[in-house]
Amino acid sequence: MTEIALSRLYKAYIACLNRQAWDNLHRFVADDAQHNGRPFGLAGYRAMLERDFEEIPDLRFNIELMVCEPPHVASRLRFDCRPKGLFLGLPVNGKRVVFTENVFYRFRDERIAEVWSVIDKGAIEAQL
Repeated sequence: MTEIALSRLYKAYIACLNRQAWDNLHRFVADDAQHNGRPFGLAGYRAMLERDFEEIPDLRFNIELMVCEPPHVASRLRFDCRPKGLFLGLPVNGKRVVFTENVFYRFRDERIAEVWSVIDKGAIEAQL
C-alpha cells in the first residue's frame, strides 16, 4: 500500500467514526485488532467506540497531524467536546474540554491490526 493510499484509507476511517457508521467499521478494522496491547477484536473495538460516543455525545475526531509510512500511520487527533459525567476518571460533567490523543496504527491487509494510543489527560486536568 502506498503512502497516498494509506492516507486516504485513514481519512476514510476517521470519517466513518465521525458518522458513527458502525456497520462499515469492518472495512477499516481487522477482526483480531488489538488496542494498547489488548486483544479487542472488531466487536470490542466497536463497543469501545460506541461507549466513547455515549459518554461524549458531541465527540468528533479531528486529524491535527498525520504521518504515513506503510504499514503504519501516526496521528495526533484533536478533540473539542463536552464529556458527560466522569471522563478518564475526571469529573468533567459536561464542561467543554480541548485535548489531543497521539495514536499509532499498524495496518494489515488494508485494515487496522494494532493501535497504540495515549490521551493528554494533563490537558483535561488543567482545564477543570
